[in-house]
Amino acid sequence: MSLRFTLATASRILRQLRQDPRTIALIVVVPSALLALLHYVMESSAETFNQVGLIMLGVFPFVSMFLVTSVAMLRERTSGSLERILTTPAHKVDLIAGYSLAFTLCAVVQSLVACGVAYQWLGLETEGTVWLVVVIAAANSVLGLALGLLVSAFAHTEFQAVQFMPAIVLPQVLLCGLIWPRDEMAQWLQSISDVMPLTYSVDALIEVGAHPELTDAIWRDIAIIAAVAAASLLLGATTLRRRSS
Repeated sequence: MSLRFTLATASRILRQLRQDPRTIALIVVVPSALLALLHYVMESSAETFNQVGLIMLGVFPFVSMFLVTSVAMLRERTSGSLERILTTPAHKVDLIAGYSLAFTLCAVVQSLVACGVAYQWLGLETEGTVWLVVVIAAANSVLGLALGLLVSAFAHTEFQAVQFMPAIVLPQVLLCGLIWPRDEMAQWLQSISDVMPLTYSVDALIEVGAHPELTDAIWRDIAIIAAVAAASLLLGATTLRRRSS
């Protein structure tokens, strides 16, 4: 792995994003706008918004980063950019690391903006501190980008990349405990939920909402999120193909 190639890749991706206002809006504006919409939907029950809105601070960034990175990496292959890059001394790991660095910076900005809007403008209240919610939301964004980079290796077109959302993202949203408590689900559904990383993101946010201190459960959930994201990035580097055939 070369730090020079990693930084060069990250710089190139950030320059491309700067020239793409629609993608910037999807990353930075859309999660906050959806939170605002959710707030007004639940305006009659601040307590419900505190519970659901807190979880959505993790879910919305996860979904948006999954979508952006899966399509962005696929474009690298279909445009021939990846093939040209890999004819240089750059390694696949450098490319994945560069993408991860660039989109991690985007994830931090996304989380800061979304949490700022939620706490300052929408009146979200939690027992835990805001900075911890920002950390978990950012970790969720990184998890989304890692899974997005991974699944992009199995798509041949941008349409196919988008099709992975109902296959990879929606089952996690349905089983993470957002719609129905996991302990009230059938045992086989609980077992499936236990191996889905979004479950631990939601658990961590629920813990922050209920406890003012940093609990062992929060540390465990963050560690699991980080481990899954790292494993997805490493696996993505091994499955990365030069072109989409």
